[in-house]
This record gives sequence, structure tokens and C-alpha cells, in this order.
Amino acid sequence: MKYGFIVTTGDPRTIANLAAEAEAAGWDGVFYWDGISIGDVDTYDTWVVMAAMAMRTERVRLGAIVTPPSRRRPWKLARETMTLDRLSAGRLVLPVGLGALDDGAFGNVGEPTDARTRAELLDESLEILQGLWSGEPFGYAGMHYQFQPMTFRPTPVQKPRIPIWVVGAWPHERSMRRVLRFDGIVAQTDAPDDIRAIAEYVARERRPDVGDHPFEIVAQGTTTANDGDAVAVVRPFAEAGATWWIDADWQGATVGSLRRRIQAGPPRVPES
Repeated sequence: MKYGFIVTTGDPRTIANLAAEAEAAGWDGVFYWDGISIGDVDTYDTWVVMAAMAMRTERVRLGAIVTPPSRRRPWKLARETMTLDRLSAGRLVLPVGLGALDDGAFGNVGEPTDARTRAELLDESLEILQGLWSGEPFGYAGMHYQFQPMTFRPTPVQKPRIPIWVVGAWPHERSMRRVLRFDGIVAQTDAPDDIRAIAEYVARERRPDVGDHPFEIVAQGTTTANDGDAVAVVRPFAEAGATWWIDADWQGATVGSLRRRIQAGPPRVPES
């Protein structure tokens, strides 16, 4: 199992410093979040923040949990992700989902809010990203996006694509079928039994020729700096088949509390 940490608060310089501290403390990934306007929460541009994180780290995976392509232009997202993958020497992962509607960058600015339309935009965006990342002439004719062929160079470092993790709502078939086409699932559950069922479903249903990246099953939760307590929280998810544990405190975290948790290190479950 690999272990990541979401930095949920702080200004860009502080977040970059925390990413460096997480790498030094042995975490495998450091993540930010993607928002535009969520109440009175201090919010920074995720791509600028992750660029700063990339410059302060050398080893950890980077990403934003999660990006909603339905409110982004996919060709712009293709440029941003390729650039960050190059800047980080091939360490970017792209977790995607429909997005949270409490962000004012949906209904407040006229972006679609119904789930069906956002799902259609997500599917089309993922097709466009892969086509533009290829570095070959690529055009598109979909329900929502249409454009004549254009060539995006350079390509990302990672082949055949930047790994894409998709938010999956178990056991909804349409959501899970989308997950199977890509490189991982950000599981929307806090139940180890669901993780076990997801792992069994993926092993049974996913074609072996989908991409060159290992398929990741990503579980999320909050642990404390007490190593024994933290490992006890994570162990059931590891035993159920999760391949990533992402630690996040969304409830009133401070820079100080994040730093203490980061420096305590990841809650590694001993391998049997």
C-alpha cells in the first residue's frame, strides 16, 4: 500500500513547504484540492499550487483530489496537466469526478449542475485529454465538444498517459464502468467491506489491456499522529485490497495540525 496526504489549508508557499516535509517524512504522495469559490474558504489555484509543490519535491506523487472536468475546458486542462507532468518529471496523477456543487463555479456562474450532463462532460473530456496527450493530430465530434484536428506538443512524460483516477460510486454500474476504463478509483466509501467488493469487481471485470499503469484502489480517511491508532484505522482497508490510503482532515485543520500529522509519517501497515 502507498500513503498520501491532502494538504487542506495554507497559502501556496506553506503548502509547498508541507509537501517537501511530507516527502522527507516518507509519504508516497502529496495532494491538494481543486476549487474556485467555496464559501469563505481561502482558495488558491490548484495548478499554480501544484507547480510550487513539484519544485519543492523529487519523489512523491502529486495531484488534486479531485478535479471536475465538467467545469473546465478540456484542451486547457490538457495543457495544464502535460505541463505539470513535465515539471514534476512524470509524477502527476489526475483524480477526476463530477465535482461538488457547493462550489460557486458551477450553478452561480451558469455551468451545468445536473448529474447527467456533468457525467457526459466528464466522459467527453477524458476522451479529449487522451487524444491531445498523444501528440498526434486529434479532432473531436461529441455531444458537447466539437473541434477540428490540432496537435498538442510536447507530450506528457508518462506513457501511455498521465494516470487517471476516477471517483467511483459503488455499486452504481454506470459509475463503475467508467472507472474500469482508467487507472484507479477514488472510492466514495468509508467501509472496508465496500473496498473488498470493489477489488473483487475490478479483478473480475477490468480488461487486462487497459493502459500500462497498475490499477489503484484509493481509500480516504483521517488518522492521528499516534502511530498505533493510525495503523489500526488503515489496516482493514489494506486487508480489503486498497492500494492507496489518502489521509485528509477537512474539519478545521490548521497548518500546525497538518505539520504535526505529516511529520509523524504515514500509517504504514506491516506487510504480512
